[in-house]
Amino acid sequence: MLEPLEVTQVYRRCATEAFAFEITSELESLDLLSGHERARDALSFGTAMRSDGFNLFVLGSPGHDRQSLVGRFLAERAKRGPAPGDWCFRYNFDDPAVPLVLSLPAGMGRTLREDLDGLIEELSSAIPAVFESEEYQNRLHELKQAMGERQRDAVESVRGEAREHGILLLSTPNGFTFAPADGDKMMAPEAFEALPAEERERIEHKVEELQRTLTLAIRRMPRLAKQLREQASALNAEMLESVIDAPLEELKERYAAQPGVITHLEAIREAILFNAESFIEEDPEIPAEALYSRIQINLLVDNAEAKGAPVIHQDLPSHQHLVGRIEHHVHNGTLLTDFLLIRAGALHRANGGYLVLDVRGVLTQPGAWETLKRVLRAGEIRTESLEQAYGLISTVTLEPQPIPLDVKIVLLGDRLLYYLLCEHDPEFLELFKVQADLEDELDRDPEHEAFYARMVATLARTAALRPLDREGVAAVIERASRLAGDQRKLTARHRDLHDLLLEADHWAGEAEDRVIDRAHVEKAVAQQLWRAGRLRERSHELFTRGTLMVATEGHVVGQVNGLAVMQLGESAFGQPTRITATARPGEGRVVDIEREARTGGRIHAKAVMILSRYLASRYAALEPLSLSASLAFEQSYGGVEGDSASVAEACALVSAIAGVGLDQAFAVTGSIDQHGRVQAVGGVNEKIEGFFDVCRSRGTLSGQAVILPRTNVEHLMLKAEVRAAIERGCFRVFAISRVDEALSLLTGLPIGELDAQGRFPEGCLEARVAERLAQFREAVTHARRAERGLADGEAAQEERIEEENEEDDDAP
Repeated sequence: MLEPLEVTQVYRRCATEAFAFEITSELESLDLLSGHERARDALSFGTAMRSDGFNLFVLGSPGHDRQSLVGRFLAERAKRGPAPGDWCFRYNFDDPAVPLVLSLPAGMGRTLREDLDGLIEELSSAIPAVFESEEYQNRLHELKQAMGERQRDAVESVRGEAREHGILLLSTPNGFTFAPADGDKMMAPEAFEALPAEERERIEHKVEELQRTLTLAIRRMPRLAKQLREQASALNAEMLESVIDAPLEELKERYAAQPGVITHLEAIREAILFNAESFIEEDPEIPAEALYSRIQINLLVDNAEAKGAPVIHQDLPSHQHLVGRIEHHVHNGTLLTDFLLIRAGALHRANGGYLVLDVRGVLTQPGAWETLKRVLRAGEIRTESLEQAYGLISTVTLEPQPIPLDVKIVLLGDRLLYYLLCEHDPEFLELFKVQADLEDELDRDPEHEAFYARMVATLARTAALRPLDREGVAAVIERASRLAGDQRKLTARHRDLHDLLLEADHWAGEAEDRVIDRAHVEKAVAQQLWRAGRLRERSHELFTRGTLMVATEGHVVGQVNGLAVMQLGESAFGQPTRITATARPGEGRVVDIEREARTGGRIHAKAVMILSRYLASRYAALEPLSLSASLAFEQSYGGVEGDSASVAEACALVSAIAGVGLDQAFAVTGSIDQHGRVQAVGGVNEKIEGFFDVCRSRGTLSGQAVILPRTNVEHLMLKAEVRAAIERGCFRVFAISRVDEALSLLTGLPIGELDAQGRFPEGCLEARVAERLAQFREAVTHARRAERGLADGEAAQEERIEEENEEDDDAP
């Protein structure tokens, strides 16, 4: 006789006697990656490998708190790494559209920026002062005066020559003109006409010569003006050099070991000397402020305070947040930008260290995944907008010089996303060669229970919670087994434990207790279930009111209680479902109504096919199975999937065939193979508790029971109410290995075995099945004979009619 399970079999308590502490504050903290040795080794290897493509993908469910686990590991690893240098952009005096990269040791970027700001401040006061100085004004006046004298001397030379020949050089609003002289005055036209013809011709000829001489003198004046400008420029350069050379030389000495800085300082000197008019003219082409801004640097990444390699987590990994952006400002309705408006992205900040990204975020941001792969392939960061990257715009903008990339990318994501990327992205495994797979569960044994206690202590200490006593830790371990769904396992999902401890600490605070004990943990669990229980209660209410028809007492032919699990977010609950079967003579077909109605999934369809083959091989091994049967999940409107109801379906079919009622106080779960062996299924705790809640809501429990696979016994961690009912004997759980055991429990009949004459004992279930199947075969055989007899009679009648027709044709 099959006995129900004991309380100790449906729940594994944690023995506190083995704990060598009173409260968890006595325990030392541990690395929360302990227990994830495979993932730890992968992280150690991936972070140590500097070759291209050895980036990491950390696989695990969200409940692992992947970011916290990986972040702590990388932070420890980064402390031992060198701090990366600073990255700056400087003005490109040759091509302003292509700002140049400047790499500096950590902290030097900030110092250089301050030094250049100081240089600008010094020059902005010294340069105007030097051009306003008396020395500069006197020397410039001397240059202008000397040049003016040279211009006057050239004109006066022509004037003197003309005077010698009786000709005056006159200045008019339109320029210079020559006229015959009458003493010191211009000769009147009448007097000139009165002169002899030879004299007039001489004067006219001389005027022509003087005009040519004057023209040559005037043509030399622009050259003289150019010489004046060159001399003034040389003077300006000389005065600027006297101001800028000393501070620039001081900076060159200070940054002598940085070629990039020296190049920039030399470019600054040349630019100031070349644009001297910016400091002199009132409306220069390039204002002094614009020239000063070109002296500055854009400190893109400042690692002055870095201690080790950077660890950056980018929670919104868009294209711009990865590679940076170029900002603009509005001036007179026009968008303007310059090298000072280039902003760093996460890749810039993580350069030389580690960048942690959530793969789902990268995949959902437009263009971000392709941008990340392109950067890793190229080994450099190119700051450009998404429109530029894809050639969607053609406006003129900056194209900053790319920055060399040395970063380790760590992607966090679900296992499904990892395998989908492996399957559909041919570049993925070339760029992310290291997978760090976090454990979902840990073994539950005395050694790991002690380890788990330290982990609980670490979580509580990290979150600044109250310590737990031994019973509190035991309650957490028992809950961890329930979350793992296995008496021999403990969940490794830290987030679930962290949340449980936070809630238990809250209830300890409400009770004004200084230590978290078992009562606080159990109350936290109960409150979690209460908050998520509205839909469960509404669903079970439908059974209580009879809206959903499920019997929990009596015997019914061809009807059995199956068990299903409803998953809603992170909450799951079980509920019974009525499975019915019919049987009649037929051609050996089992109709799956769910499949025919297209509400059944592929796994369920496979389970029904296995079930039909099991019945055929068991009850009609040497002859056709004369059976037409059907299966249905009554009042099921959302679809059926899975094979966990195949034991219940087998029992319902055998009941329908044999005409024997099944005890409705039982609910059944389990899968079968073609030989009738019962296989493990999922969600057994929720299924048992769901049936228990429905039975209890209908009144006093009177021995209701659940039948489950024996291989699922070690997965049981039932709640306290169910355990109490089992201990009182008013609720039972049976474990089976074969379908026959379920049939025996449900029908109350022995299965029966063939005797030496090949017959079953009287009154056993097999005898009833055999008897009914024999009746089915007889009915099918009779129906076939009747069909053949009708066909033979119709053929004989047709032959008689043909013979009579032939006789009529032969008659005279």
